[in-house]
Amino acid sequence: MQNALKMIASLICVISTNGGRFAKIVQGECNQVYLNCRAAAYLIKNAPTALQLYTYNMETVKIKDRSFAVSIPEEKIKERVAALGAQISADLAGEQPLFLAVLNGSFVFAADLLRTVSVPCEISFVRMASYQGTSSTGKVRQLIGLNEPIEGRTVVIVEDIIDSGLTMKELLLLLENYHPKRVLISALLVKPGNLKVDLDIPYCCFEIPNDFIVGYGLDYDGEGRNLRHIYTVED
Repeated sequence: MQNALKMIASLICVISTNGGRFAKIVQGECNQVYLNCRAAAYLIKNAPTALQLYTYNMETVKIKDRSFAVSIPEEKIKERVAALGAQISADLAGEQPLFLAVLNGSFVFAADLLRTVSVPCEISFVRMASYQGTSSTGKVRQLIGLNEPIEGRTVVIVEDIIDSGLTMKELLLLLENYHPKRVLISALLVKPGNLKVDLDIPYCCFEIPNDFIVGYGLDYDGEGRNLRHIYTVED
C-alpha cells in the first residue's frame, strides 16, 4: 500500500507542472495519506499493548445477575507476575522457600507465579475461607491443609486478594505456632483503602480500588474463575 501511495504522489507531482494549484493540493493530500499510513503502521508495530488495552476495555461478561468489564488484561497480569517471580528469586537466593497457596482463589496465580521462580522451592495448598458473594464476611476459619513441617523455613504465602486483611492477619498468627524462620506475603491484588490491619506485603502485583472483581482465579458465587483477564463489576 505504501508503494502504491508513493506512485500516486509521484504521478500527481508530474501533473502539477501543468495542472495548476488544484493538482498541488491533491498531491499534498496524498502525501498526507502516505504519512498517516506510515504513522499508523509504526503505532501498530510498536504499541500493540495500547491497542490491546483499548480492545479489552470494550469487553464485558455477564455472570449471573452482574456485568463485569475488563480492568486488568491477561498480558499485563503475566508481565507483573513474571516481575514478582524474578524479585522473589533474587530476594530468596540460596534458600528453598515453601509457598503456601491459599485456596480457592489463588490457584491460578500460584501456578503462574511458581513457574517464574528460579530458586528451588516447594508448594502446598491451604484453605481459609472468608468470602461469600460480593463482600467479605469478616469471619475467619481454621487453617486446613498444612502438612509440611515449616519450622526454621522461609514461607511465602500466595494469596489472590487482600481486602480487609483480617484473614491474612489470622493466618500469620496461626503460622507463628509452627515456628517458621520468616513468613512473607505475596498477593495478586491488594485493596489499600479497605485494609483494617497493618500488614507488610513485600510482593504485590496490583493495588486496586475497593471494587468487586472476578477472573484469573477469583469468582462470583463460584463462577468466573476460568476467565483469563481480571474484570471489575459494572453495576
